[in-house]
Amino acid sequence: MPTVEFLENAIGRAKVVELPDGGSLVDVCDEYRAPVPFSCRSATCGTCQIDVVEGLELFEAPEAEERELLELIGGAASHRLACQARLRPVPGRVRLKPAGS
Repeated sequence: MPTVEFLENAIGRAKVVELPDGGSLVDVCDEYRAPVPFSCRSATCGTCQIDVVEGLELFEAPEAEERELLELIGGAASHRLACQARLRPVPGRVRLKPAGS
């Protein structure tokens, strides 16, 4: 079961969420009102780019659309798009924040 910690930043306070089944990060952000900005929700704008500070290995590999946009906008190796990222249902801790914060 992954634990996701959204680190405190300019748009919100720190938040910790337990995810027994893993799942889509965009759904987690919606359900728990996590401090990650969204716009298109379809891997076309990059608004939801996050920096995975810890636990990158707990995510499923990015699909082609996410990889392409991250390459286009110059995302670092630790960056993912919250609208596309999915967590695997495995134990561990993920710490993340919006990229650039």
